Amino acid sequence: MKFITEEDLRTIYKGNPFTSYEIELGTRLTPGARQFLQDRHIAVYSADGTAMQEGDGIAVGGWAGRNNSGGNGTPDLLNKKRLQAALKSTGAVFLQTASDLLDKDPVMAQKVLELGDNFGDIEKMHEEGKSFPALACTPCTGINGDNFSCDLGDCFEITSFHIQIAKGKEILLLHRLRCALYEFHVVLLETHCTNKEIPERVNQIINRLNQMICIAFGGDACQRQE
Repeated sequence: MKFITEEDLRTIYKGNPFTSYEIELGTRLTPGARQFLQDRHIAVYSADGTAMQEGDGIAVGGWAGRNNSGGNGTPDLLNKKRLQAALKSTGAVFLQTASDLLDKDPVMAQKVLELGDNFGDIEKMHEEGKSFPALACTPCTGINGDNFSCDLGDCFEITSFHIQIAKGKEILLLHRLRCALYEFHVVLLETHCTNKEIPERVNQIINRLNQMICIAFGGDACQRQE
């Protein structure tokens, strides 16, 4: 039995950031490796397409087309309804954010609406199996074409300081939307979404918001903190 360590995964991730990981037959993840994948919301699959178990990896489901139930026995129908509800509630946050921004920054509001349309594609990706091109990436210091589809987290922590600056209201609204997308990402994991393009699309939208927040705070300069 071969064990995959956290150091192994970090080496791979540093050279080529990934959003899903396939565990080869005859290998297992160490606890540190499992935590590394969980922290980055990376979907984990087994080589034979079966759902992963807690003792071997992270229970996030098998390949697309398999009939998986949740790790706690949750029926597929409930998972489907939960994901549909999360799509609707997150879509509503896009509309509310754009509405709140309209008087303060119409250009930013329009960008949020466009991202909302991009998010709306997820329903077709999930229900109809449709595929859409990845969002275009405008590279900056911390985000580029190689990691644009990955979970990069926040570029910097939003605190009470930021609501006091000139663009504080806009930053807070974008951050609220970003947090809603983080919660949606968790729903994808918990409901065993098997279309790997969906979490990648969510990451792309989050990273676009990251860039918008950076611009609102510091102009054209990237504010990402490693």
